[in-house]
Amino acid sequence: MTRQTGADLLPNAITRLKNAGVPDPARDARRLLSHALGCAPDRLLLHTHDKMSHKQRARFDDALAAREARQPVSHILGFREFFGRRFDVNKHVLDPRPETETLVEEALKHNFQSVLDLGTGSGAILLSLLAERPQTSGVGVDISEDALSVAKHNAAKLGLEERVEWLQSDWLQNVDGRYDLIVCNPPYIDNAVYEVLDPEPRNWEPRIALTPGEDGLQVYRVLAPRLFGHLKPGGRVLFEIGYDQGARVSALLSEAGFGNVGILQDLDTRDRVVWASI
Repeated sequence: MTRQTGADLLPNAITRLKNAGVPDPARDARRLLSHALGCAPDRLLLHTHDKMSHKQRARFDDALAAREARQPVSHILGFREFFGRRFDVNKHVLDPRPETETLVEEALKHNFQSVLDLGTGSGAILLSLLAERPQTSGVGVDISEDALSVAKHNAAKLGLEERVEWLQSDWLQNVDGRYDLIVCNPPYIDNAVYEVLDPEPRNWEPRIALTPGEDGLQVYRVLAPRLFGHLKPGGRVLFEIGYDQGARVSALLSEAGFGNVGILQDLDTRDRVVWASI
């Protein structure tokens, strides 16, 4: 039997993903093919006409079947790129999104020595900050032991395990000390929106990391009045928010006593981050 090439298999792969409702079937088919071939995505064109081994074909077919079931590409590959680094992800953590880089970029505009990351998940935000600022240290907090295991693994991969502490806690419940910077990407999707999300986040990412239920603002309401007790003088807080939540989250922080509050937009000009300082 003649061995086929990636170029032979791509058209059918794209059709399979298109029929499954995948939003960009051509892009994902190529990404999964590069995964099956064991080459970088930007090198795929150099290998699409190589004869594929039985193992490579099986890997490609398994990956396509998983994507047809709307498993995120990041889960199939086992990682997601964020702020120039590779973070392992799985069903226990939220996938780090490009828009969250807005929060990291803003945090890096100011000096800090210590940082607290609430709801750390994969650790992508905290570890990106520590990697960019070699003299800093941080604490990553999550209620999920499984999520903390992922974060610890990512810290070890990046060589940052000596500068970070991981704490299992329901938000600030078990947190002591004060910090220069507090960052948080909480669950903020309201319940009605969550019910109509695409299958990828709804079926494959932890619900607890996506929505707190009701109007999506519950975590901000809980944290806003408690943050002062964990900030050093001159400290800052950065929250990721939903695109329509800027005014409401800003009001919660102002009501809690923060004198300086602002809203930042992401690259799509949507409100993405609320910051506050004391």
